[in-house]
Amino acid sequence: MMTRFCIIGLTSLLFFILIGCSTDSMDNDSAEGGLVTEQEEIYFPPINSDVWETVSLESLGWNETAIQSLYTFLEENSTDAFLILKNGRIVEEKYFGDFDSTKNHTWNSAAKTLTSLTVGIAQEEGFLSVDNPSSDYMGSGWSSLTSENELKITVRHHLTMTTGLDYTVDNNFCTAPECLVYKNDPGSFWYYHNALYTLLDNIVSGAVRQDFETYFNSKIRDKIGMQGSWLKVGYNNLYFSTARSMARFGLLNLNKGKWEEETILADMDYFTTMTSSSQELNKSYGYLWWLNGKDSFRLPESEENYQGKLIPAAPDDLIAGLGAADQKLYIVPSIDLVIVRMGGAANSAELGPTSFDNALWEKINAVIN
Repeated sequence: MMTRFCIIGLTSLLFFILIGCSTDSMDNDSAEGGLVTEQEEIYFPPINSDVWETVSLESLGWNETAIQSLYTFLEENSTDAFLILKNGRIVEEKYFGDFDSTKNHTWNSAAKTLTSLTVGIAQEEGFLSVDNPSSDYMGSGWSSLTSENELKITVRHHLTMTTGLDYTVDNNFCTAPECLVYKNDPGSFWYYHNALYTLLDNIVSGAVRQDFETYFNSKIRDKIGMQGSWLKVGYNNLYFSTARSMARFGLLNLNKGKWEEETILADMDYFTTMTSSSQELNKSYGYLWWLNGKDSFRLPESEENYQGKLIPAAPDDLIAGLGAADQKLYIVPSIDLVIVRMGGAANSAELGPTSFDNALWEKINAVIN
């Protein structure tokens, strides 16, 4: 009896092993009947090097006949630089006119994403909390509000554009106290108020007791092989870099704050909030990142709430850094894409999202689908 039991048990074990192997094989079959290879790991270009691996349109199965139409569209719309990365490798890299891979270009408000990640690192290192009053790090009197009302404005309100300060002032970029006056209670209204974003530089530098650019360079730029610098232009603090440096930052965020084996931001709660709807007033806005796929959105320089997706032609999980004159950093986690566009304004000098985004994605879709 014991021998028979062991034989039956062994037979059953082999049966389940075979069934398991068969199921695994079936799970690896694609809809087309071929085998799906294991998802490719993200490639990271080496630090302090011009080396960057490439991958061809043909090997990806993309539509090579559509690429020239995309390039014509970009050229006709004042583009200087355009890159597509797939899993970190360059699929397309195109420069127009006399612009090339060595030249720097302003990110405009796409650089808000740099600041957002820097705030997250400062919080992770214990220098600040996004739930603390911003006056904890800038001191009182940074605005024209009473001390009591100043204390109601937190770092999070700066990150989400919900400080409640008056956005109808003559200069929306002005960071002087006389330009910063009360209009709404903090957290009760969303408006794209540039001055309150710019003050995050002062919040970070006050918290870490170090110049903002020095801290940013040591925590992000130098660790991922970016180049570039912050330049003061009026009240604004603008970032200038090559298109490849913008692509490196996009790659860092595609991999959720980790560059190869080095973790730049470990706080996944912060990263998730940064790249998700950070409040209900504008569902398409995180911590200075624009978000696609939501059922409504608001735009800079407008109080109106629009129904529908931010960029209907783009994938729903797209997150973006968007700057004036159509500076674009697109990240699409579901298909491992990072896309960069730098240049002049395509059809207007609007801030943030423009009609160019949707038109560009229609051209991109013709290539990648």
